Amino acid sequence: MITITEKAKGKIDHLMQESQMDTDYFLRVSVKGGGCSGLSYNLDFDNEAKKDDQFFEDKGVRIALDMKSFLYLAGTELDFTDGLNGKGFAFNNPNATRSCGCGESFSV
Repeated sequence: MITITEKAKGKIDHLMQESQMDTDYFLRVSVKGGGCSGLSYNLDFDNEAKKDDQFFEDKGVRIALDMKSFLYLAGTELDFTDGLNGKGFAFNNPNATRSCGCGESFSV
């Protein structure tokens, strides 16, 4: 399961409203090959479920993960930061054992 902080929820809600997405849309979270640690995180909005999607909900935000991503992201917290050191979504992943300067961290 992925949890979402209040700041991340606020940003997700804002982005969905700004793009005029209805309640059929959900947040798709996944990992992809690439990045300096071997894998990188991917966030997108979607309204079509795929065959092996796992669905979760936290703070009213529906989240979909494919099975591979679920194995890597179980227990991860999605946050949003808008401080002096950068702006964007951040993954606090307890499964990550390495990180790089780009802010992504993951074990391979």
